[in-house]
Amino acid sequence: MVFKISCQNIIRFSFQTNATRIKSLLNATCSVTVTKREMVTLIVATTSDPASINPAAALLAMPGWTAGPILPPDMKSFVNKQTRVIQHDGSIVKEDDLDSRWEEATGEAVDEVIFLSRHTAVSNRPALTVHPIGVLHLKEGESPPQGGKPGWAALTSPRIGPWLRLLKKMAEVHSLVPEFEITLEGTHHGPITNKPTMFLEIGDTEEYWKRQDAAQVMALLMWEGLGLGGGEAVGNWSSETGKRKVLLGIGGGHYAPRHMDVVLKDDVWVGHLLSGYSLPMEEPKPGEKHIGGSWRQSIQAAFEATKASFPGGEIVAHLDHKSFKGWQKKAITEFLAEQNIYVGKPDYFT
Repeated sequence: MVFKISCQNIIRFSFQTNATRIKSLLNATCSVTVTKREMVTLIVATTSDPASINPAAALLAMPGWTAGPILPPDMKSFVNKQTRVIQHDGSIVKEDDLDSRWEEATGEAVDEVIFLSRHTAVSNRPALTVHPIGVLHLKEGESPPQGGKPGWAALTSPRIGPWLRLLKKMAEVHSLVPEFEITLEGTHHGPITNKPTMFLEIGDTEEYWKRQDAAQVMALLMWEGLGLGGGEAVGNWSSETGKRKVLLGIGGGHYAPRHMDVVLKDDVWVGHLLSGYSLPMEEPKPGEKHIGGSWRQSIQAAFEATKASFPGGEIVAHLDHKSFKGWQKKAITEFLAEQNIYVGKPDYFT
């Protein structure tokens, strides 16, 4: 018989008894074998998006890849050490539960998920972006326009901060800066995942989605960041060594400029980033104290997901104070105090 005790280990018990079975309970022997499941990183790309499939193709052109299993119904995969690349033809933000589906199909334990995607914005400015995912502010019954589910926040990949800094260095070396902006984005969209997740995106228009130099830099980021070239992987979390402070960004615009200023410093870890649109707040009428909106829900979901993503870490809220009106800042800081979430100024993270 088999008992699954975690996503990482399977314990198999086998019982042997003497032939007479007269004293089976007294004479029974028990042998225990522990088999550790391999932990793997999933990289997900869609053929419908050049900013997704081109970086994946550039990565697969590097040494060591072999064909992997087909993920039902018809998704190709490729294998290199502890990394798996999955290719599908659908929407990158709506193909849910790929991590658990991979585990069920292969028996491997997924450690993290990295999605490759295009980025769009009204500015049309070229950009290479990194961000966590979730639709924390939507209420039950509301329909997420880009995947996910209302009130949900994915576990955040500990690699977000270290990879942003590595991406900036690589983009500079390959002369993509200053043409391309290297930036975080606030938490948004799906798909639904169960393991630590991040998106890597190329923007901002079709011209830039197809840029091979941008695709190559993203491929190099994954190659070096995951240690596929033989070096040490970048962004592996451990509360036992190094700094333990994790930034939980609250407020500001979609590209989180105030939070970026902190994150670009060495050894700052990044959790969820709540832009203003993820903090709906309804100004109270004269004489009323209650501030409506789903902002409390967003903060709680972001904090809990970030805390679960960094075991043993110190989760510290960093506020973009200038983005809030006085009554908003007062309400948020009071709520954070009630939840025992510490608010740190930029120099606290150094």
